[in-house]
This record gives sequence, C-alpha cells and structure tokens, in this order.
Amino acid sequence: MNRKAYIPALLGLLLFLVAACHEQYTPKPRGYFRISLPEHEYKGFDSTFPYSFEYPVYAVLNPDPFSPEETYWMNIDFPDFRGRIHLSYKEVDGNLVEYLEDSRQFVMKHIPKASAINDSLILNRDRNLYGLIYHIEGMGTASPCQFFITDSTKHFVRGALYFDVVPNNDSLAPVIEFLKKDIEHLLGTFSWK
Repeated sequence: MNRKAYIPALLGLLLFLVAACHEQYTPKPRGYFRISLPEHEYKGFDSTFPYSFEYPVYAVLNPDPFSPEETYWMNIDFPDFRGRIHLSYKEVDGNLVEYLEDSRQFVMKHIPKASAINDSLILNRDRNLYGLIYHIEGMGTASPCQFFITDSTKHFVRGALYFDVVPNNDSLAPVIEFLKKDIEHLLGTFSWK
C-alpha cells in the first residue's frame, strides 16, 4: 500500500482526537500535606529550675544552644511539626518594666506582616501568675504566639512559638491552633518555686 494513503487516515484520526477533547483545562489549586495531630497528653517538668509546668509528651526539652550562660532558658521542641517554644527566664530585680517593654517590642516587630495582634490577660493570684499572651495573625509572621508571665517581684518568663520553615501561616494553621492549646496548658500548669 502507498504511504500517501495513510496520510489522510492519520489526519482524520488526529482531527477526531482533537475534536473529542472539548474540555478546557483548569489547574487545580495548590494543596498541602495532611497533618496528623496526636492526642493532647502531658507530663510534668520539675527540676532545679525556678519554675515548673506540664508539657506535651510529643515534645522534647532542650537547653537553649545559643545562650549557654543562661542556665534557665530552654526550648520545647516539636520535632514532628518542626516547631519550637523558646522560653527565656530572668530574675526580677527592680527591672520588671524593662522586661515588659522588651516583650512588647518583640511583639510589635510583627506589625508589618500581622493582620491582627490579639492579647489575653493571664491572671492567677493563687499561683502568683500575671502576664499576657499574644496571638499574632497574618501571612509571614515569624511567631504566631508569644507570651510573658511574672510574679512581679522575683521571676519573669517570656515565651515564643517559632517554626523552622518558611512562614506560611495558612498552611500551618492547624498546627498553630494545635500548639496554642499546648501553650495554654503550659500556662495553666505553670508555677514558681
């Protein structure tokens, strides 16, 4: 058979395939991995530190590697989420106003990227706990949650939640909400020694 006889048949088949595909291509929105969240379960931290609290069983406590001279600073690491709560402790010696202002300044640094900064009062007279917790909303904010607590005379602790990933708080939202409950539990069980 002649090669020229195949050309019309091939063109006809090609036209049939092109005509049969009348659907327009629409790209799918970008998706994110499903994040499995464990059940909230806690254990106590009680050592020679001037404070104690309960923290999640899926977290690991580590000394702060960047400030070895600060013996009471620590990180609560969440390896499964690539997150960390950094805790820093200072003794109060007439300098409480300075620590409060430093905490406020750390939160205010988020204003350019934050869509909202909501604060909640921490007040527990029975355990001598006073402070604020800041929930920082918005795309690209480095820390979605920060807090400080003090007894106003001897102790001051500042905490901040960070992630070891590029901040995209839309995709991190389930993890942020999950860890906020852990922070609330930590603060609810926190006590001075």
